[in-house]
Amino acid sequence: MPTILLLPDLLIDQIAAGEVVERPASALKELLENSVDAGASEIEVRLTQGGIKQIQVTDNGGGIPGAELALALARHATSKIASLEDLERVGSLGFRGEALASIASVTRITFTSRTPDAEHAWQIETEGGAQSGVLPAAHPVGTTIEARDLYFNTPARRKFLKTEATEYAHCEEMFKRIALAHPEIGFTLQHNGRVAWHLRPSTLAQRVHDILGTDFSQASLPIDVDAAGLRLSGFAGVPAYSRASRDAQYCFVNGRFVRDKLITHALREAYQDVLHQARHPAYVLFLYLDPAAVDVNVHPTKIEVRFRDSRAVHQFLYHALNKALAHSRGEAGVRSETEQLPDFGRQTSGFTNYFRPMQSQMPLAANEPSPFYSTLFAGAQETLATAPPPYTAGPTQSEIPPLGFALGQLHGVYILAQNEKGLVLVDMHAAHERVVYEKLKLALDARAVPTQPLLVPAALTVGPLDVATVEEQGATLAQLGFEMAVLSPNSIAVRAIPALLHDADPNELARAVLQDLREFGASRVLTERRNELLSTMACHGAIRANRRLMLPEMNALLREMEATDRADQCNHGRPTWFQMTMADLDKLFMRGK
Repeated sequence: MPTILLLPDLLIDQIAAGEVVERPASALKELLENSVDAGASEIEVRLTQGGIKQIQVTDNGGGIPGAELALALARHATSKIASLEDLERVGSLGFRGEALASIASVTRITFTSRTPDAEHAWQIETEGGAQSGVLPAAHPVGTTIEARDLYFNTPARRKFLKTEATEYAHCEEMFKRIALAHPEIGFTLQHNGRVAWHLRPSTLAQRVHDILGTDFSQASLPIDVDAAGLRLSGFAGVPAYSRASRDAQYCFVNGRFVRDKLITHALREAYQDVLHQARHPAYVLFLYLDPAAVDVNVHPTKIEVRFRDSRAVHQFLYHALNKALAHSRGEAGVRSETEQLPDFGRQTSGFTNYFRPMQSQMPLAANEPSPFYSTLFAGAQETLATAPPPYTAGPTQSEIPPLGFALGQLHGVYILAQNEKGLVLVDMHAAHERVVYEKLKLALDARAVPTQPLLVPAALTVGPLDVATVEEQGATLAQLGFEMAVLSPNSIAVRAIPALLHDADPNELARAVLQDLREFGASRVLTERRNELLSTMACHGAIRANRRLMLPEMNALLREMEATDRADQCNHGRPTWFQMTMADLDKLFMRGK
């Protein structure tokens, strides 16, 4: 029978190193976090061969007294916590006292440090855990730790390391995470003697710009929301700035980068209504909460956390980001959800007052026979007959709404409009689909989906399951704005549909709704499947391509887009409009060159 033995300290450290030091980037993370905890304002990193040959981190923090250098390399020795109460309210990045001992057990380390009150620095060296004596050294106030030849004494582990380029890429990503979390600190990264990054102390906005680039900075929304002891701040990319991978997702909890399933799910849910399913959002977000409300002592790498009230955190993150994305164009074109807007496609003579001021008349018929445009916009001319004359000089910039005024249609698919910046192109079906979808959501939430009786009920042949669904789910159908009745064992009548979908084909609309009810049941359709169903209904009710619109109808759609949350994307995450500035147009025509 095997005898139970105590493992040697070196073997214990090497086992711990397997968890803490997975690759050079893992060691770099621990060293950088120690520098941050030491109060450094400048941190310099030097890597050789992707960190496999050398990782050197130098900081100007508070340093470590010479008498404590050897202790700093011992297992479970730390200055960060001293009691269980400290562990339950960890405020520092490091606290376990494992990292330096683990790194020292699988590398050759030179550890040099000087405190502000010391006459000179002190230095200690280790090789595979074996320590030298502490000797005087020359070094400014702060600390330098150099770790060489990772896994030199465990060749089996070294074989699992990837190429130099791959390991450097992981180190660089780790460097960027720490730098994003601490914009007040200056960071420098050198690889094989070449400076790859030099980041001066700055604001968060500037640091985000420096690391993620101009494109993200220009396509992101500032976030700063407080509620019930929770705070979310940072920047979230607009849906149009979606990515093919998750490479631009940075989330921090109390300044610590984490990959948490609960957080990821909440943020993904917030984007669900505005992001194509095959794409991924981009964000740099910081969640702050009482350290006692989050457990960071879940895994040696400290990349996982556990929340005391996970549901509250999930709801807070979802609603904070969802609200910001709903108003992604800013407040200029956003109206109260309860404010009544003119019903698109059913305009009356009062319609024109809603759109004052109007653009001056444009000579659209310049290259067409005059009857063409007069016939196309005959209804519009009658509508405008009693309205005050338009501004002959055109509206001022302050009077132009965000999406401007319609100029005309392109191939019955796109609306062309002019705003302060230049030309706006709108996909009229996608845009109207979002408008109808958001109205359906509000109506269903208020349990007041208005119905539109059909002048002639629509009869359609269906299967027995659909007949059974109509018989069993009458209350659910009524809640969704439908009135259906069974005519025979294989046919039903659609007598009313939601008023918001008055232009939809009642047969196709009824079949789509019955299919969802049949497959998922009423409870799921009205809860987890609610948005999918309403999206399908909105698609059926939105204006179709090749439908000719009058100018007032086009303007009505533009105004409703400005008043609708999430109108930048359709229900499937595709953009609904694009802006072409005058500079963009000048570039196309090489004006000024």
